[in-house]
Amino acid sequence: MRIALLSGGNGWHVRDLQRAATTRGHQSTVVDFEKLSAAVVIGAKPFSEFDAIIVRTMPAGSLEQVVFRMDLLHQAQDRGLCVLNPPRALETCIDKYLASAKLEFAGLLVPPTIVCQTAEDALAAFEQLGGDVVVKPLFGAEGRGMMRISDRELAWRTFRTLERTGSVLYLQKFIAHPGWDLRVFVLDGRVLAGMKRFSLNDWRTNVAQGGRVEAIEVEPPLTRTAIAAAQTCSAVASGVDLLLGPDGRWYVIEVNAVPGWRALAPATGIDVASSIIECLEQRLR
Repeated sequence: MRIALLSGGNGWHVRDLQRAATTRGHQSTVVDFEKLSAAVVIGAKPFSEFDAIIVRTMPAGSLEQVVFRMDLLHQAQDRGLCVLNPPRALETCIDKYLASAKLEFAGLLVPPTIVCQTAEDALAAFEQLGGDVVVKPLFGAEGRGMMRISDRELAWRTFRTLERTGSVLYLQKFIAHPGWDLRVFVLDGRVLAGMKRFSLNDWRTNVAQGGRVEAIEVEPPLTRTAIAAAQTCSAVASGVDLLLGPDGRWYVIEVNAVPGWRALAPATGIDVASSIIECLEQRLR
């Protein structure tokens, strides 16, 4: 099998996938997302030299650049390549509003969320959500750009600044939690592994923001929730973040379609990269 690793560089996850691919007898090539091109001619097939694509990043860019990159992935999938994750999953999970809306429509519990475009509407949403909110960039990952705001004056200044930069204002009610959340790695309709992530002097529990982790056995109700969340977002490989609220209910916070496992693998002893390559093997049989 010839695998394209779509990435912005040769980071740890790319190297781990290369190791796993080589161990299982496959060829892998790192392809820079920003250097992709395409020809529209009879018989043209994007990524024709590959059998499968693993997407490890979705770099920032202009609207035209992002749309073109997704178009290429759609064309590759339509013409028979196995793309992981599928382009529809990437489009859904990268867009926090779309993901939240789909999850809620599917009957999964998500934090109360309001998305708007003006500072005035955002301030009204701030009040409606109880005056304690998490403001997130519509597109973003690893906890970057997230702010918890519980002061009305600070909220107004923040919303005005975001409006001036042309940002969509995405507000979620802050869900008080016990200082940890769960990351469940779902692969091809099953739970591969799970870990508990603890916050470190912060309300955020994201490992990229300095949290510590420990392996867990994912209980059946949460297994069903995580799998349902992944399937709702059309994701084959995903990291589903679950948060226990003060009311004893579990909230789906996010479905990550480019999930990391640098902390998960050593914590659980599971070779996640090898499992991903095996998933591709099964899908190409």
